[in-house]
Amino acid sequence: MPDPKENLLDWLRDAHAMEQQAEQMLRAQSGRLEHYPELKARIDQHLAETLGQQRLVARCIERLGGSTSTIKDLAAKVMAFGQAAGGMAMSDEVVKGSISSYVFENLEIASYTSLIAAAEQVGDIETKTACEQILPQEVAMAQWLLDHIPQLTQTYLLRAATPGEVAKK
Repeated sequence: MPDPKENLLDWLRDAHAMEQQAEQMLRAQSGRLEHYPELKARIDQHLAETLGQQRLVARCIERLGGSTSTIKDLAAKVMAFGQAAGGMAMSDEVVKGSISSYVFENLEIASYTSLIAAAEQVGDIETKTACEQILPQEVAMAQWLLDHIPQLTQTYLLRAATPGEVAKK
């Protein structure tokens, strides 16, 4: 039977890989956005938060005597690259990217909610506190996306219908 602390450590490694994936996706989105300055600014803000989240999670892993998983981190980066490459081929990249980002943020919310419960169960107050620090950032990004997807969609449609305008990015 797995030790609850080992489960927590494994889930923290998953979270670290998830943040690696988020970093790659956010960098790719930001690098391609040209005509949606508000979205680009929010993505850049969340990218900075994501880098901080990676450091917090890595410290939790190290404090528990583990190390980040190179294999999980690499797999996450490969998945992010695939998502970015696929997005570049879509004519409606900004809309689908925003929807995908919203879904990913909710994955992060669920992951940190679970990590908080696991850390509490095993008595790891430092990990619980770190995850409680990260969770509101993920919730805020998800809410921002949810609030702005209608406007982004409408802007995309207007740009797409206007001759000479670039709507994709």
